[in-house]
Amino acid sequence: MEFDFATLPASDRYRLLTSFVVPRPIALVTTRAAAGHNNAAPMSFFNVFAQEPPILILGIQGRSNGVEKDTTINLRRTGEFVVNMVDQSLADQMIVCGAGLAPEVDELKLAGLTALPALKVDVSRVAESPCAMECRVEQIIDYPGRAIVLGQVVQMHVRDDCLDAAGRYVRPEVYQPIARLHADNYIGSDRQFQLKKSAELADAEADFLASLLPKA
Repeated sequence: MEFDFATLPASDRYRLLTSFVVPRPIALVTTRAAAGHNNAAPMSFFNVFAQEPPILILGIQGRSNGVEKDTTINLRRTGEFVVNMVDQSLADQMIVCGAGLAPEVDELKLAGLTALPALKVDVSRVAESPCAMECRVEQIIDYPGRAIVLGQVVQMHVRDDCLDAAGRYVRPEVYQPIARLHADNYIGSDRQFQLKKSAELADAEADFLASLLPKA
């Protein structure tokens, strides 16, 4: 089958993209409402974009009536947000936070989640999240009905048991985030496996990289 995206309806583009670009990590994004309460919304159009500077990217679609969602409105006003990663223990609460509710609703309270103060931004983070990243907005790219948000990570909170004793590497038996597939389908990360380069390929790579270094 062939699909010409220049003529394909937006709903069909969404269906195909979200069905095949999977799994997508879930960001439970918290922001501060104008009235001072917490707003929380899950997003699967999300990923890490760069490490230097440390940039995360969010794709936030507007409501069906064309009005921006609370998350977009809040982060435009404050320039701050927190990305809280979602594991299996937070799955049900994440779904509650994803309901389309009135702006005055505090989704963290509704979902029974614990709000903790962030260190560098005026936004709450989720105590139950295995990893929370405080972010400041770097850039917003606007498209009709959607905003692409680039946020720089300024602080990361990681639950102690998620990392090894040196605090360098994730313990895969502990940190098991869930990810979005398509429609109401999700996937866990409890069946991980390793893939490593062969010794010959690793040697060839090392030789090539050494050849790029300045000659003494």
